[in-house]
Amino acid sequence: MNLRSSVLSALMLGLATLLPAAAVAAGAHAHSHSHSHAQAGHGAHEHGLIALEIALEGQELTIGLEAPLDSLLGFERAPRTEAEKKAAQALLEHLRAGQGLFAPDAAAQCQPVSATVDAPVLQAGGAAKGEHADLDATFVLRCAQPQALTSIDLGGLLDRHRRIARVEAEIVTPAGQFKSVLKRPARVLRWGR
Repeated sequence: MNLRSSVLSALMLGLATLLPAAAVAAGAHAHSHSHSHAQAGHGAHEHGLIALEIALEGQELTIGLEAPLDSLLGFERAPRTEAEKKAAQALLEHLRAGQGLFAPDAAAQCQPVSATVDAPVLQAGGAAKGEHADLDATFVLRCAQPQALTSIDLGGLLDRHRRIARVEAEIVTPAGQFKSVLKRPARVLRWGR
């Protein structure tokens, strides 16, 4: 099993422990007028909400982000106008660069390693499946002092994407499994005992 697979396995095991009824709830949840539908592992699609899955294994910190495109761009369909196309391209470039979005504890000495972004509706010829479109991204950082990691400042992400009102995070670290919710104006996601 490679490192990425083991991080994802640890994250999934942690999520299963944190949210034992999520599969039942998602299966029973019907599409409602409030623009909600089941999403893998996170329940309802809600504008203004993003979900983070954070896993720390050894020195590798993996941050998975899932967000309705409305929370990042203000629309959830293929870009139509030139301004929308430019905004979508700028979003993809910024996320793929992975710089300045997340600031883990300085004492952990984390440096970005890679970033991947999946948003098919924003690619040339892309179209939303149904009424809603999401963006999924994965960011990997290497931390020289991972034991010092107990928070991540999300100010870089929140400052750039003002439509984000709330962040729900599920965190798996050697110290335990945690769930944390951040609401504006707060900027720092904290976990631990």
